[in-house]
Amino acid sequence: MDNFTVSLVATLLILTAYFVYTRPRGSVSYLRGPVKPSFMLGHMHELRNDVEVGELEFSWAREYGPTFQIGGCFGTDVVFLADPKGLQYVMQTAAYHFRKPSDVIETTSLLLGRGILSVEGQTHQRHRKVMNPAFTAQQLRTFLPLFQRSASRLTQKWKNEIHDGSREFNVVRWLARLTLDALGDAAFDYRFGALDNASNELAKSFSTLVTDTGVRMSKAAILFRSLLKHLPSPFLKLLMILPTPSFRRFSQFRILSQNIASGLIRDKASVVSIDSTSRDVLSILARSNQAEDEKKRLDEDEVLSQMASVHQRLGFEPCLIKRLCRTLMLAGHETTAQTLTWLLYELAKNPDDQRKIRDEIQSLRARCENGEDFTITDLDSLLYTTACVKEVLRVHPIVPTLSRVAGRDEVIPLQTAVTSTTGEPINEVIVKKGQEIFIGISVYNRLPTVWGDDADQWRPSRFLEGREKQASVGVFANLMTFSAGIKACIGWRFAMIELQAMVVELVENFQFELPDGGDQVLRVPAGLMLPMVKGKMEQGTLMPLKVSVVQ
Repeated sequence: MDNFTVSLVATLLILTAYFVYTRPRGSVSYLRGPVKPSFMLGHMHELRNDVEVGELEFSWAREYGPTFQIGGCFGTDVVFLADPKGLQYVMQTAAYHFRKPSDVIETTSLLLGRGILSVEGQTHQRHRKVMNPAFTAQQLRTFLPLFQRSASRLTQKWKNEIHDGSREFNVVRWLARLTLDALGDAAFDYRFGALDNASNELAKSFSTLVTDTGVRMSKAAILFRSLLKHLPSPFLKLLMILPTPSFRRFSQFRILSQNIASGLIRDKASVVSIDSTSRDVLSILARSNQAEDEKKRLDEDEVLSQMASVHQRLGFEPCLIKRLCRTLMLAGHETTAQTLTWLLYELAKNPDDQRKIRDEIQSLRARCENGEDFTITDLDSLLYTTACVKEVLRVHPIVPTLSRVAGRDEVIPLQTAVTSTTGEPINEVIVKKGQEIFIGISVYNRLPTVWGDDADQWRPSRFLEGREKQASVGVFANLMTFSAGIKACIGWRFAMIELQAMVVELVENFQFELPDGGDQVLRVPAGLMLPMVKGKMEQGTLMPLKVSVVQ
């Protein structure tokens, strides 16, 4: 680093130390938890470099219960929360008093702009109100034929490449290209062409974005990231200009997505207008924004930031529309592709479940007239198929944890009492303003008190027993996978319809098996949960499956 960068980093370190040790904070030392291995790193290095997502947290929850404390960086304490009642309070009842940490907001803004993922409070409410019309159940039903069309194109691609009975595919890369194409159709009425072009630049950038910035973080990188949450906004924004590997990678993605968006805008300039009848997400969002009172509309920068994160013309300048595209492109396809990947993996491991899905689909197909495509009602009638989708969302949540910071002194109620360090039962957690809280999505999704004594096991039939009707948290099936409350994933219905359509298409046409050789697939922590093969980490995301055509 040059002298200026060294001086800047040194100054920021000093400022960070000042703000960490002078800020008012309470103690949660009454909560039990694992012994901190390091004052500077707490448990953060262990968690970010765990062999598999959740292994540490699962063991801690078994020992201490669903609420405990762990060590953050620079000697801070973090509340780990997976208790249903506590989650409901933090994520729904008092959601706007538990904000995302400043480092999460600023890094998200750096990558995506000022979209719904990087704003809080009244601004978040305003964004969500404008976006809601594009994500109603009625509107999303119109996307089903688009999802089915994209999935059938993948079917034909695989059939053309399968010879001599079967072939091994890295399905995660194929499915990412599939969901990118499906998102282009539904969100932009635009053809990305990722399935037709294995070298598609945008698909390749997505496939390495998370692995380049989040896998196997060094101690220095973890400390550097932790600096961000302790700095005031002006210093934090200054830090974002440093040429760190992660920030450089974010910048590369931003430039590429801006270029892609420019082409999208040229092709769609005549489509998005206030009188347009176009039904893609972008068109609906733009018309919704125009219908708002002028003081409540999203400004140009905010509208454009949405499109890169979710899951153009109309009076906005093209340079601003590019930011909107980034949000939809990033959040709208990668998580769905990863979820579908884990579902096919579980079906390969559990051939009886795969057979039940295929039999259910074939039975429904026999009742349909003239070989017509399934409707939403048809898909919802596939009860075992839907149960398998729910179970993969439970067992393999792609975002395993979230982070929140208390905006004021709070008392968090608990459903399950935990034992304090002095042996007394605790029914509520008292936190001070500024207290960081980890939301344990993967741990909650496997709580025996919610899901039964076999919560660690793959068993889709649990969703045929009415467990999701407990409805204590989450927006879908009592799961935390789509988050919960007023900040829950706005595109969860979009994702569910897409998952249902694609699993039906693929399982009806193909048999999935584990490949020969016994490669061990790991659930690697990288912010998201990524599939990688032990001993082949340098190859990035990898899910090898043997695929054969159903006769």
